[in-house]
Parts: sequence; C-alpha cells; structure tokens
Amino acid sequence: MSKSDREVVVVTGASAGVGRATARAFAEEGACVGLLARGNEGLEGAHRDVENAGGQALTVPTDVTDPEQVEAAADAVEAEFGPIDVWVNNAMASVFSEAKKMEAEEYRRVTEVTYLGCVYGTQTALDRMLPRDDGTIVQVGSALAYRGIPLQSAYCGSKHAIQGFTESVRTELFHDDSGVQLSMVQMPALNTPQFDWVKSRLPKKAQPVPPIYQPEVAADAIVWTARNDRDEVWVGRSTVKAIVGNKIMPRYLDKLLARSGWDSQMVDQPEDPDREHNLWEPVDDDVDYGAHGRFDDNARDHSYVFWGETNRKGLLSAGAALLTLVGVTLVQMIYSGED
Repeated sequence: MSKSDREVVVVTGASAGVGRATARAFAEEGACVGLLARGNEGLEGAHRDVENAGGQALTVPTDVTDPEQVEAAADAVEAEFGPIDVWVNNAMASVFSEAKKMEAEEYRRVTEVTYLGCVYGTQTALDRMLPRDDGTIVQVGSALAYRGIPLQSAYCGSKHAIQGFTESVRTELFHDDSGVQLSMVQMPALNTPQFDWVKSRLPKKAQPVPPIYQPEVAADAIVWTARNDRDEVWVGRSTVKAIVGNKIMPRYLDKLLARSGWDSQMVDQPEDPDREHNLWEPVDDDVDYGAHGRFDDNARDHSYVFWGETNRKGLLSAGAALLTLVGVTLVQMIYSGED
C-alpha cells in the first residue's frame, strides 16, 4: 500500500495506555499514524508498535496544553503523510486527591491537559477538515463525563467539560450541514499505566474502579467509532450503569460513592508519597510503560456492551424474530384451546 492510499490518523497521548493501544490498532489496518505525546521512550515504543503492526509512524513530541505545539504537530503530520483523516483526542492528566487538599495549580494543569488539550486538538483538526468537508474527530471520554466520583474532582470536571464542549460543537456542525463527524467514546475503568504515574495523595496505591478492561477494548471502540456514524458510544457494563444510574437516581449514587468510593479506588499496598508523577513533566523519558498497567490478571479483554453497539442490526433482527415466534406460538395455543 502506498503512502497516499493509507488513512492518516493523529493520536494524542500516544506514548502509553489507551493512546498506545489505539495507535497500534489503526496501524493494523495500514494507517499512517502521527504520535503526539511528551515522553521520549514511550513515543519511540509507540513508533515501533505502529511499524511492526504494518502502519507508518511519525513521532512528534507535543505538549497539548500549548496550541502552537498542537498546530505544529498537525503541520508535521500532514507534511509527512498528507491530509489528516482521523484525529483522536486522548491525552489526559489527573490527581488522586480529596478536593479539600487540591492546589489551584493542580486543577489548572489537569484542566489544561485533559480538557483544553482536547479543545486545541479539535480546533486544529477542524481547521484542516472543514475546508475539505471530510474527516472524523474522536474524543476519548469516560463514564466520569456524566458521573463524578470522589478523589478525582479535577479529572471528572475535565471530562464533564469535554462532554459539553463536544455537544456544543456537534450542533454547530449539524447547523452547517458539515461532513465532519465528531464522536465521543465513553470508557469504563481501564488497565493503563496512569495509576503508577498520576500524582496521588492517597495512602494506598490507586486502582481503576472494577470491573477493569484492557486498553485494547478501548482502542477497538475508538477505531470502530471512527468508521461509523455514531455521535456517542458507550463501552463496558459499568459505563452504562454509571450514566443511566446518574440520570435516574443521582442522589443515591452520591451516597453510595460516599460509602464505597474510597476503598474501590485503592489496593491494599501503601503508596510512596515521594514517587515520581507526570503532572508537570513526563516520567517515561527513560522508561517505556507500554499500553498495559499492572492489572492484567483482573482485566477483561471484551465488552458485551460494545459488542451490542456494533451488532445493533443483528440484535434488532433477532429480537423481532423472537417476538414473531412468541406471537405465533401464542396464537397457536389460543386456537388449540378453542379446538
């Protein structure tokens, strides 16, 4: 496949976790992938993953909090591969801490990386896609875009902001009858390295709230969403429970999380209060963390909810057939009784 025939994809936060798995998933379909992140070793590892999977890679060290860096990265990708077809906003930062202990600059940094990084990426992608009236932007969201949980107020606030921003921009695209697709994939808890490098004030090591899914589940959902006309996709049973439950009984969830939200986010191992974290500087300049965290033994490699999303027509057909069968059976029973 020549370079001009390949799909061109940009992934932010590509050095590890969901971004790393997503870059590899696109590469398996032969894409040219622009890899944007801060950590050098992680970027080099992602570059190898993409090339080994059959794609072509360009690493562009980028801090997404700087819109000029994001613009320059997009220019570099298009100069190397051509027009960008898909842009995935995945970069994130967080702090595990009670709100009463958070510092103003920590809220600012998490918001700049997670929310404004998504805004800048979206603007940069739109600047290139709108004139062509073609392209797809995928926001990597979370169940926490709808349902806040304790100890992650900065991250939850940023994901909520992305949700509102995305809905607003999507209405503008609809108004203009634009051919650009803007989607958001709401993720469950994922087995990524972030729990070993996010800044934390917790007394014990942090964990994703079970059930935990492998990052490849998220990557498959992102790639599928980029291929299909879906405004929003939910991944994982826990995501459905969180979003739907919050619509129906938010006060109950507040009280439930007040009881269970602390222990469910920690494992029974003490945290080192002096360990390195990546809030201000990357921690993977010397270490390639890869896509997976330390929860492989407890992580699921599939989501039935996402499977249902990708097989809507089949499920509807099966449901219609089942209802027809039930109806026919009831009619037969009625007439048999009359005889």
